[in-house]
Amino acid sequence: MRNIVKISFFAVAVMMSTSCADFLDPYPYGKLSEEDFWEHQDAVQGLVGQCYDYMQRNYNNNNGFYLDGATDDAVVTSSTHAMAKLATGALTPSKDPFEAYWVEDYKGIALVNKFLKDQHGFNTRFMVDAHFNDLVRYRLQGEAFALRAWFQWDLLRRYGGIGIKSGELLGFPIITEPVNVFEDDMNLARDTYAACVKQIESDCDSAYAYLPIAHRDFLVENAGDLVYAGSRYWGRLDGITMTALKSQMYLTYASPLFNPENDMTRWEKAAIYAKQVIDFKLNVDNVKNGFNPVNRVDWTDPNFPGIVYGSRYDNNNDAMERVLYPGGFQGNGALGATQDLVDAFPMKNGYPKDHPEGAKLYDPKNPYANRDPRFYSVIFYNNSKANRDNNETKPMYTFECWENQDALGKDAAGNKATSRTNYHIKKYIYMGLNWSDATVKKMPHSRFYIRWAHMVLNFAEAANEIGGPNHTIDGLSAKEAMKYLRTRKTYDGKELYTDDDPYLDEVATMGKDQFRKFIQNERRLETCFEGMRFYDLRRWSKDGSIEMLNQPVYKAKILKNAENTFDYDKDVVENRIYTSPYLPLPYDDILRMDKLEQNKGWDNWQ
Repeated sequence: MRNIVKISFFAVAVMMSTSCADFLDPYPYGKLSEEDFWEHQDAVQGLVGQCYDYMQRNYNNNNGFYLDGATDDAVVTSSTHAMAKLATGALTPSKDPFEAYWVEDYKGIALVNKFLKDQHGFNTRFMVDAHFNDLVRYRLQGEAFALRAWFQWDLLRRYGGIGIKSGELLGFPIITEPVNVFEDDMNLARDTYAACVKQIESDCDSAYAYLPIAHRDFLVENAGDLVYAGSRYWGRLDGITMTALKSQMYLTYASPLFNPENDMTRWEKAAIYAKQVIDFKLNVDNVKNGFNPVNRVDWTDPNFPGIVYGSRYDNNNDAMERVLYPGGFQGNGALGATQDLVDAFPMKNGYPKDHPEGAKLYDPKNPYANRDPRFYSVIFYNNSKANRDNNETKPMYTFECWENQDALGKDAAGNKATSRTNYHIKKYIYMGLNWSDATVKKMPHSRFYIRWAHMVLNFAEAANEIGGPNHTIDGLSAKEAMKYLRTRKTYDGKELYTDDDPYLDEVATMGKDQFRKFIQNERRLETCFEGMRFYDLRRWSKDGSIEMLNQPVYKAKILKNAENTFDYDKDVVENRIYTSPYLPLPYDDILRMDKLEQNKGWDNWQ
């Protein structure tokens, strides 16, 4: 299979159907016959283990913060980048940035389908000891179902949409069996969105039946089992992740774009599943040195207790710092936060800056003063400093994002390796790193796919839609859920609204519609640069409208005066041009399979 280089669904089908020897070429097990294969437990385990390589380990990709560059949160510095082209209506079939994810998802599905077929994987003998063998085979069987659910949800979230010909809400082609390209019909059609939801939920439930609720040592009853169970499998899918995945799926399925009739049972499922995860973290995972809801998120700790599911990590890594710091600090300045996102952060009293109480603290001549402490842990702005270990007495670098008649500040838009918005991104950066040090300290980086905070936001949104801010579900209301996030420490470890939060109290009295706007803004602040905003804006769109996506985005315009003061304004940095709230299916496969229907709005991709 290493010789198959065409990236297409057909190539994946070939991978699933060629001789077993070819199928195993990517594995270091030699060439095995179909009969011999199932006698080699390492090869069988490899069907499951290989799938984790199809999950991104960081945020610096088109499934991560570059995708935010196609939203109102960020702008990609390179105008030729695929996400910049997507945002400005210039994406072409030959430069499809999502095709690789389509292929990888189906590769993963192909592997686990082989494992699951006729219980072959489950009935493989992995260990001599019967008890240990059961621990291994049950875990692998559960992971196989979980991985299939994971990859299917990735396909549905990305490609679900209205068919361009049928006008029906469609998902992806469901494949649960190994495919033989020489015997099976390879002209595949997309299944309905509802059928895809049903299949994913079924696989989640199957996975849950086999997997431990979580890979934790303290949940393992027998100490001797820790070789084959417990925290050594952190980073692999588990039962609580399946519950979280169902919450994510139903939140999308309940949202206006995919739920025009506003079927409330979908909101209910999203809330119930999210609440189960919240309770698990609070009541089970909240052990000594474990999860604590007030603790800050540590983006450089791959074992951070607030993770529900995270990727494998890259150790001693500086990729995020290289991408996000500007050229003046030896980075690439590849992405910049928008003025729109900056304006979304409230003032330090919790009120928006355009609220009368927030306006009392907002000074347009000094717009970065008195802001919500979260702002300072997420974004670098003009005259801000990169302080070693966030210690204000140890500045490493000062950002100069200004311009005047004669010059540009070293970090201003227009310079090489600087953002186009006059903002740079601090989130994810390890503040102990300085490439000028004699010994450069680096930290691990990984992807926190599902966090406790995501479940809190899911619950709050769904609960509010069901009954408003104070409606309780299993003892928790949307307002109380949001208070969890508004009292947690910032990424820099600063306190937030620990004493009182009058704005939260006020907006909770204003009803469902206003609280929805509040939740959506809090979700924006919490998840910025995580590759989630694009999907949120889409699912919140009503009647297939692209208005939420088709807004101009702004940069800061900062003029430096002769007396070293600054005047602040804003300018449009990029106009967004979307023709569809949906993403296109890969063009090559649309051409190859006439039953595979393209999404509405992509007329030139069929």
